Amino acid sequence: MTDATDDVDPITLEVLRNQLESVAEEMGQTLIRGAYSPNIKERRDCSTALFDAAGRMIAQAEHIPVHLGAMPEAVDAVRECDPRPGDVFVLNDPFRGGTHLPDVTMVSPLAPGDGDDREIVGYAVSRAHHADVGGMAPGSMPAGAREIYQEGLRLPPVRLVADGEIREDVRSIVLANVRNARERRADLRAQLAANDRAETRLVSLFDEHGRETVLDGFDAVIEYSRDRIASEIETLPDGSYEATDVLEGDGVTDEDVEIAVTVTIDGDEIEVDFSGTADQLEGNLNAPIAVAKSAVYFVVRCVTDPEIPPNHGCYAPVSVYAPDGTLLNPEPPAAVVGGNVETSQRVTDVVFAALAEAAPDRVPAQGQGTMNNLTVGARDGSFTYYETIAGGFGARAERDGMDGVQVGMTNTLNTPVESIETEYPLRVERYALREDSGGRGKHRGGLGLERTVAVETDATVSLLTERRRHAPGGVAGGEDGRPGENLIDGEPVPAKTTVDVGAGTTVTVRTPGGGGHGDPNERDPEALEADRADEKARD
Repeated sequence: MTDATDDVDPITLEVLRNQLESVAEEMGQTLIRGAYSPNIKERRDCSTALFDAAGRMIAQAEHIPVHLGAMPEAVDAVRECDPRPGDVFVLNDPFRGGTHLPDVTMVSPLAPGDGDDREIVGYAVSRAHHADVGGMAPGSMPAGAREIYQEGLRLPPVRLVADGEIREDVRSIVLANVRNARERRADLRAQLAANDRAETRLVSLFDEHGRETVLDGFDAVIEYSRDRIASEIETLPDGSYEATDVLEGDGVTDEDVEIAVTVTIDGDEIEVDFSGTADQLEGNLNAPIAVAKSAVYFVVRCVTDPEIPPNHGCYAPVSVYAPDGTLLNPEPPAAVVGGNVETSQRVTDVVFAALAEAAPDRVPAQGQGTMNNLTVGARDGSFTYYETIAGGFGARAERDGMDGVQVGMTNTLNTPVESIETEYPLRVERYALREDSGGRGKHRGGLGLERTVAVETDATVSLLTERRRHAPGGVAGGEDGRPGENLIDGEPVPAKTTVDVGAGTTVTVRTPGGGGHGDPNERDPEALEADRADEKARD
C-alpha cells in the first residue's frame, strides 16, 4: 500500500470513505428537496461531489455519469480564478469546465473555521440541468443550433457569491436571460444550499476525527481506489483494440458521423485515443473533451469491480486523447448541446465495442444508445418541460437486459405522469413497454418504451434522439434491438428536429430496445414461454 493509506488505519479509512460519500449524498438530497422544477425534484437530473484542495474528486453521489466524470474540469477552471473562502462560482461554459449550457455548475471552496486566514481544504460541487437557460428555443435544446450562442446563456466561471453574500448583479444577469426566471431562481438557491451542506458536514467530520485525520483520509481514499483499479486493469490482456460507430447526422444533415477509437491496455494503464474521429460538426452534436473523458471513465468503471470507491483514483490510470477541432474536442463557437446527451452515449458504445475483445464477459450487448431528449416549451417562457426517456438495456452474458431503463451516461428517473399533468399544459395519452423491441438471443435485450404526450397549448417541440436508423447491436450471435421512432400527430419526424406546434398536437417517442446476447436458439424454453406470457415477444 502507499504512504497515504499507511497514515490512516484500515478501519478509520473505511469509516471516512463512507462518511465522505454520505456528505455527497446529503448534498444531492438537499438539492433535490429544495428545487422547484420537476426536472430536478422529480427526475433528479443533478449531481453532487466533493473535491480536495488540489481539485481531485474525493467522493460522489450516485447520480449522473456524464455530470460526474466531467466535474474535474469545472473545478480546474474555478481554481484558475483565485477562489477565496466565502465564494461560490457558477459556470456552464462547455469550453471552461461545463458540459452543455443547461447543466449549471456551482463550485464552492470549503474552508471550515473562522477568520480571514482560513485555508481552502476542498471544494463542494453541484451540477443540475436547468429546464431553460435561454437561447433560440424553449428548453435550450434546439435541434438545429449551429453555434453555441444559439443554445443559451454562456457563463464562464464567475462569482455568484463573494465573501458569503450573493452578488445580485450577477444573479440578475442570469435571470434576465432565461425563461421562467422564478423557477430558475429557486433551483439556483437549491444548489447553493447543497454546497452549504457540504461545509457543515465537513466541520462535523473534523470535530469527530480531527482535521489532519480527515485530510489524510482524502489522500488515502484516492490512493486506495487507484491501487484497486490498477489491479483490475492488470487482469485485462495487454494490447490495442479498435472500434468504430456512427451518429445519425448532426441536426443540420442526416449523414452518418464516424467515431473511431483505439484502446491500448499496457499493464495497469489504459490509453484511449479518438484519432480518426470526424472533424467538429456544423450542428450541435459536438462534445467537449470533458464529456468524452466522462464517457470513457464510465466504461472503465463498468468493466472493473463496481465496489471500487468512485473518485479521482479511478481516473488516474486512464488517459484520453482527441485531436483538437474534432467531434470530441471541438473549438468554440461550436454548438454542443446534443454532444453531452447523444454523442456521449455513442462514445460509450464504441469504447465498449473496443473492449469487448479484451473483456467479452464484462461487455453487454448495446443498449438503446440514446437519451431520447424531448423538450416542450412556450416561447413566452410560461413553461418548459424536458425529459430523457428510458429504453432497453443490452443483454448480458448471464442475464436478460432490463426493460425501460436509463442506459449509459444518464441515470435519471422518469417524470411521473401526475407531475407532468399537474405542472405543465400536457396530457400523457400512452406510456407503455414496446412489445418485441428487445433483440432476441440466449439472453433477450431489454424492451424500449412508448410515450405519447398531447400538447394542450401552442408550443415548441424539440427532439434530440439517436438509434432511429442504426439499431442497437447484439453480440455473440444475439440479434439487434429495434430502432426508435419519433412521430408528431402520427407522422414520422427526423431524429433531430425543432418545430412549432398548435394546441392538440400529439408527440410520440418510441425508444429503442437493447441488443440480444448469444444464439437465440439456445434460449431456455421456460424463458421463451415467460416472454410470451409477459407480452415481451410474439414468437
